[in-house]
Amino acid sequence: MRNPIKPLDRYVFAEFWKIFVVTALGFPVITIVIDLTDHLDQYLARHLTPQNIALSYVYWVPQSMFMVLPAAVLFATVFAVSAFTRHSEITAAKASGMSFYRFILPIMLGAALATGMDLVISELMPAANRAHNQLLEEDKFRGLNQRYNFAFAGDLGRVYKIGVLNRALGTAQSVQVERRGTGADYPSYVVAADNATWRNGHWDLGRGTMHLVTDSGPGFAVSFVSMRDNEFKEQPSEMMSRTHLPDEMRYEELSRFIKAMERSGTDVNEWKVERALKIAIPITCIIIALFGAPLATTNQRGGAAFGIAISLATTVTFLMAVQVTKAVGGTGMMPPDLAAWVPNALFALIGIFLLGRVRT
Repeated sequence: MRNPIKPLDRYVFAEFWKIFVVTALGFPVITIVIDLTDHLDQYLARHLTPQNIALSYVYWVPQSMFMVLPAAVLFATVFAVSAFTRHSEITAAKASGMSFYRFILPIMLGAALATGMDLVISELMPAANRAHNQLLEEDKFRGLNQRYNFAFAGDLGRVYKIGVLNRALGTAQSVQVERRGTGADYPSYVVAADNATWRNGHWDLGRGTMHLVTDSGPGFAVSFVSMRDNEFKEQPSEMMSRTHLPDEMRYEELSRFIKAMERSGTDVNEWKVERALKIAIPITCIIIALFGAPLATTNQRGGAAFGIAISLATTVTFLMAVQVTKAVGGTGMMPPDLAAWVPNALFALIGIFLLGRVRT
């Protein structure tokens, strides 16, 4: 059988991949340097050690790379195809019987690999972000002692809803704990308590009701005067922080959190948009390559300046479109899942149109 991978394919893929790797690593480094410059005085005022500061930025790399990879794919596609066009390599390939679509196939393969990388990063990012915040002691220096009417996503699929939390006193009022179970030996339950007190590394709940929900039989409720949930170990200072942001929760964790919040009647459109973006942003790598490849063939003499201009303009336009659709989806003017995919859909349509106009 003939080998479908030709030397030209390896050459095109190598040229694309070299630019992609440099861009994918370079952008996060620039972002880290800028952020460190802006916040170094603040971190030193907290008496953080240089080791913790340096390690915190290592944990911040997944966050900075998640949005960068689509831009890196765009830069690599535009610069590679522009170079192939200027040096008449695409023309030579066409003369030998290879179409433009076949020529850019290695680039599309590279974009697909970048998509897989971004999906993996999106799952690694939540744990890394939490470690980043802990090393920088973000929660400790928020300067707040009370927080009102909030939900907090804990571990093991647990969600806490609290009316009033006082960090200084270690007390909470109007507490609700929801835990998702896995079966008869580990059932789901909802605990509603009038108050809670932080003692010896746990929360003691006072006066409330525990509702057990089982898959094998009818649920039942138990009233209590006092109760201790051994897994309710989040410290008051930890719960003073915002509930875990979408980028601090994996896709499955965010889905459980959304369901729990929906049961309480909370508007979850913003979180639904963020959940959909965890898939939509990585897929952008393929769509942006589909868009950038034919666009890069439109100017044969622009050189690096032309490539940078196209890449930056496209990146800024895409990011603006994401922010606009996030706002629209978050307010409920558009279904959240649809809002997350609108920028991809628009760029895909433009990319298909541009591909149709390329001489093959």
